[in-house]
Amino acid sequence: MHGALWVSKSGLGAQDTALKTISNNLANVNTTGFKRDRAVFQDLLYQVKRQPGGQSSQDSTLPSGLQLGTGVRVVATQKMFTEGNLQVTDQPLDVAIDGRGFLQILMPDGTITYTRDGQLEINQDGDVVTAEGYPLEPGITVPQDATNMTIGSDGTVSVMIAGDTAPTQIGNITTVDFINPTGLQAIGGNLFRQTGASGDPQEGTPGLQGLGTLVQGALETSNVEIVEEMVNMITTQRAYEMNAKVVSTADQMLQYVTQNM
Repeated sequence: MHGALWVSKSGLGAQDTALKTISNNLANVNTTGFKRDRAVFQDLLYQVKRQPGGQSSQDSTLPSGLQLGTGVRVVATQKMFTEGNLQVTDQPLDVAIDGRGFLQILMPDGTITYTRDGQLEINQDGDVVTAEGYPLEPGITVPQDATNMTIGSDGTVSVMIAGDTAPTQIGNITTVDFINPTGLQAIGGNLFRQTGASGDPQEGTPGLQGLGTLVQGALETSNVEIVEEMVNMITTQRAYEMNAKVVSTADQMLQYVTQNM
């Protein structure tokens, strides 16, 4: 079988995966705190017909040799943790992280997940939760008669209680960072889970030790750049077409051989 068929087949599969990655980026262009992916390609094994540096004679060596590639594969989809734009919402429970860091979310099974999505709400018990109803960690509970919630840049949460003349502090929002955020596992719902590649979470006060500050009344938008994704889509489409053309050309060559030999 013609080797070019298998090489171009791997190219078609790789470009299909790249297009799927681009389509997911575009689908989440308005998802709060979303981080775009990019496909990482790697060439496959080589068939070495003549070894570079091998002896061509007793006194001379091959300067380059003869190596035939066998195709390409997608080895990773890398999360790009560049910061999105901050959109002012003027909602007191909306929080954006200006800089590095993640909010901690307590899951029903007791594990901790992490997010950049600061669209927070209050449930029937007064707990500050995500849109899915998962509470912050450490938890923040708002008294029933509280008004005028304030979230400081360092995560300090305070409210005004009816009858009081001074605000009451009800908790602190802490953030965490990872040595390798791209190693986090995306599990959907704007949530990430720690893995062996991400390293352990380093918890701290927002604004200290390299952690970003909190901005109340704002949200971090997706970091997807539509123009960049459209250019990537065109490039991927053309690459797919060229690999398909190689399949067609190899087929024509095989057809010629079968009809004329």
